[in-house]
Amino acid sequence: MEFDAIILAGGRSSRLGGVPKSRLIYDGATLLERSLRSAAAAGRTVVVGPDPGGLPVGVLSCREDPPFAGPAAAIAAGVGALAADYAGRPEAGYPAPFILVLACDMPRSAAAVRTLADALAASPADSPAVTPDGTTGSEGRDGVMAVSADGRKQPLLGFYSTAGLQRCAEDAARAGSLENASVFALLARLDVREVRVPSGSTDDVDTWDDASALGMSDRFPDLGPGTGPEFRS
Repeated sequence: MEFDAIILAGGRSSRLGGVPKSRLIYDGATLLERSLRSAAAAGRTVVVGPDPGGLPVGVLSCREDPPFAGPAAAIAAGVGALAADYAGRPEAGYPAPFILVLACDMPRSAAAVRTLADALAASPADSPAVTPDGTTGSEGRDGVMAVSADGRKQPLLGFYSTAGLQRCAEDAARAGSLENASVFALLARLDVREVRVPSGSTDDVDTWDDASALGMSDRFPDLGPGTGPEFRS
């Protein structure tokens, strides 16, 4: 299945004292590095947020306008950056039919991404989505959204139709309703299936208590010279 990816890494991290979530360490890698690995199969990837520097070759970087305008505005900025990149590189062909939207504060997202990709690749008849109340979901013509093991929808972990997401972003921009908007409101017009994903794969980090529960820190262990983290393509 072909897809592009938008990784959201631009929040204020106010409950973490301003420490960027993207730089938190889980199992020897930053959350941004882990998100990039989760999206490794994407054709093109854009990271939305402050430029972290050192991104793998080919990974784009952009910023929501205005900065810290929330995830809906960040998604729209990512959609625009991907569209502009394809427009500027005719040899790249057409954008992928789907975009993976992934918040960078879910350290175990890889398992959810795999589950969602498998569900999207399967036909609805062969692999029906199950909503939190146990009923079969919609046909999901516009993609799939993660639902945690305890039934919580996670709109910042899903595959969405590129054309549909562009339409939603453009309509919201025209209406002046992107800044600090609800992501659910942004995606409301999409026909999206809700797919249960593995337990823990949508656990996110908002506070230091969350970080501690997941065994995370804000620094790499001191392993000596030449052993620091690197982004790898």
